[in-house]
Amino acid sequence: MKKIYFAGSIRGGRVDADLYRRIIEYMQRSNVVLTEHVGSGKLLLTEQGARRDAMIYDQDMGWLRESDVVIAECSCASLGVGYELASAEHLGKPCHIFYDRSKTQLSAMLTGNPYFIIHPYQAEEEIYAALDLIL
Repeated sequence: MKKIYFAGSIRGGRVDADLYRRIIEYMQRSNVVLTEHVGSGKLLLTEQGARRDAMIYDQDMGWLRESDVVIAECSCASLGVGYELASAEHLGKPCHIFYDRSKTQLSAMLTGNPYFIIHPYQAEEEIYAALDLIL
């Protein structure tokens, strides 16, 4: 059983929140997803402030250090997810990046970095087939 850090856009946009939820539920069948809240439709995006943001940073970095692997869905651009991926690389965590190639073009900072394992997809089912191989 692996500990998974799932990364997906929160403040950058929640258009894929339902997809995140389905991916997280799929991975939870046989693994632990430390960041299951990313798939929640009830996140309070307006709750900000230096103290709250510092708590989120500390908690997320702790989960990142504890994780065995990072799975990121990057169809919706997010500064936070980019930061998480760079941090995961620095920590030596395996990083798998998924994105819907019919919706977006992934940043060259990700596709140009051989550290990241990129999984473009067009149909959601392709994500689960790749996850079966990864996990």
